[in-house]
Amino acid sequence: MSLIEIEADRQSNPVDTIEQIAAINDWAFERSGEDEITISVAAHWCDYHVSFSWMEDLEALHLACAFDLKVVEARRTEVVRLLALVNEQLWMGHFDLWNREGVVIFRQALLLAGGAEATAEQIEGLLSNALESCERYYQAFQFVVWAGKSAGEALESVMFETVGEA
Repeated sequence: MSLIEIEADRQSNPVDTIEQIAAINDWAFERSGEDEITISVAAHWCDYHVSFSWMEDLEALHLACAFDLKVVEARRTEVVRLLALVNEQLWMGHFDLWNREGVVIFRQALLLAGGAEATAEQIEGLLSNALESCERYYQAFQFVVWAGKSAGEALESVMFETVGEA
């Protein structure tokens, strides 16, 4: 049920714009369908696999950013604690744990209701926020999974800001 009845025609598929951005930046990408594209972006800590999905029925562009980190069963509870602590720090988007695959993923959506068109700047902002969030907290997830740290210890270690030079 719609609260407001407005018909708006969309001029383009936002995934087409993302494909153009990926090509311009020489990022490897795969267009798995009309409404989906996955790009690989090399960053400081690892390569991120970013999937964009256009959800026509919701008029939303969904971003999911995953990195290579397999969460072993023994560390899942602590990773979930870390997810809660990290998500409290975020203004946009959130981290999830996909239980079946044991993968940490960052998710965010851009609402384009009413026929709004996604601009390159909006897509860049969406992607930039995802990559910055993943880069900021990647090591915390590593500390929990591989070093056996608690969620609190791991978050504290990545929030520590150094000043000056040694």
